Amino acid sequence: MRILVTGGVRSGKSSHAEALVGEGPATYVAAGPSPDVETDPDWAARIAAHRSRRPASWTTLETQDLATAIREGQDPVLVDCLGTWLTAVVDEADAWEQDNDAVLDLVVSRVDEVVEVLRGSELDVVLVTNEVGLGVVPEHRSGRLFRDLLGTVNQRVAAACDEVHLVVAGRVLRL
Repeated sequence: MRILVTGGVRSGKSSHAEALVGEGPATYVAAGPSPDVETDPDWAARIAAHRSRRPASWTTLETQDLATAIREGQDPVLVDCLGTWLTAVVDEADAWEQDNDAVLDLVVSRVDEVVEVLRGSELDVVLVTNEVGLGVVPEHRSGRLFRDLLGTVNQRVAAACDEVHLVVAGRVLRL
């Protein structure tokens, strides 16, 4: 089963995704950039909270190579989250100031690789993402670019999944 879990910030989507995977052996893929937790105590607290919820039977893999993580997985895979993964992909290419079409091409090539592996996977895979298209138009170009790119990522991944779960205020709507 391949499930995309989406929702707003602090909606309960990660907790829901973790419950879908269960208590048995699994691989938790921390897909975002490696922030300097020493200079960002809020981010450090968020990471600590996520870690404290994970069962001891889970293995944590910190990588932006989602295709390999899914392809080489032996147990269910939980990817958290596509928004932080997208940030890492664009950061790694130093592409925030590039032409929109060039950044889109970069992201599409990376997400299409993930989608191909996801479609062929026989593992249970749960992917968490942010739903960013319900709010105001961001003031800054980078915010608009991120919103547009994540919308594209979410659509492509959702097309490869068996289910999409929207989490709002801790409640789940299966789409």
